[in-house]
Amino acid sequence: MDWVTALPQSGDKSYNDYLVIVDRYSKTAIFLPCHKDDTSMDTALLLLSRVISHTGIFHNIISDIDPKFTSALWTNLHRLFGSKLSFSTAYHPQTDGLAERMIQTLEDMIR
Repeated sequence: MDWVTALPQSGDKSYNDYLVIVDRYSKTAIFLPCHKDDTSMDTALLLLSRVISHTGIFHNIISDIDPKFTSALWTNLHRLFGSKLSFSTAYHPQTDGLAERMIQTLEDMIR
């Protein structure tokens, strides 16, 4: 999981960011519109309502070290679900490279 930020506003609700989720096995990408000022709770609710309700609980989530993903809320959610939250290291594309590549593709399509 990663973020695409600082995009031109779009849609009725003036979305300017996207949460990018990539399934490592199927290579399926999900782009969820959101707002720059969304909280950890907003992000968790978005993930629950738009992804987990359709696909089921993830076994492992890899994301960058974003405050929205390092909060106590996310730690407790992963403990409750029995899933693992891993963080990618900076400048190490092997850990979160699929999401980064999808972000690059999305930005190319928008421009």
